[in-house]
Amino acid sequence: MSLMVNEIFYSIQGESTYAGCPCIFIRLTGCNMRCTYCDTQYAYEAGAILSLDAIMKKIAEFPCRLVEITGGEPLLQRETPNLISHLIESGYRILMETNGSFNIDCVDSRCIKIVDVKCPGSGEEGTCDLDNLNRLNPGDQVKFVICHRKDYEYARRTCDRIPNKISASHILFSPAAGRMDPAELSQWILKDGLDVRLHLQLHKILWPHQDRGV
Repeated sequence: MSLMVNEIFYSIQGESTYAGCPCIFIRLTGCNMRCTYCDTQYAYEAGAILSLDAIMKKIAEFPCRLVEITGGEPLLQRETPNLISHLIESGYRILMETNGSFNIDCVDSRCIKIVDVKCPGSGEEGTCDLDNLNRLNPGDQVKFVICHRKDYEYARRTCDRIPNKISASHILFSPAAGRMDPAELSQWILKDGLDVRLHLQLHKILWPHQDRGV
């Protein structure tokens, strides 16, 4: 088994309900979307082919058992589900962030899936498989990146499609960096009484000038 890997690094988890936790990141190469606010364009093509043994050896260097598989889009690579299952069997807790355009049923149910539903401001509205919302497990999470009011209204409507088994604290409304004022988004959530989590990108607060993993 081998995968095209853009980078592997150890940092503080900046997103999801695991924000603030030390985490190992395996960033895979390749993405089938071109979101207007993408901050990982360097992962579109650059990377190196690494064997499973090489990946395991690298992550063993870090004193951590939480691993996020990210991209790019992890499910572009057919071996990603096998990597996830192997990591889980090896005693790691695994998160996978996906743009939701691929059927997530191929991923081990023990993996915590973070499905990023694309709003209109992303330029990729309609590319997500919204049936994935019905494939979520109780520990999984749904994220909406909000650029403006239109995105917010789209996210509100889409929340009605999220099954009740997904906790409100696992529905993440994230202001797009530099495009949506977090305070304004907070006021919309409060005014409408939405039972969701305001989701700030902690890594951009800690390292505002860092373009890549630290």
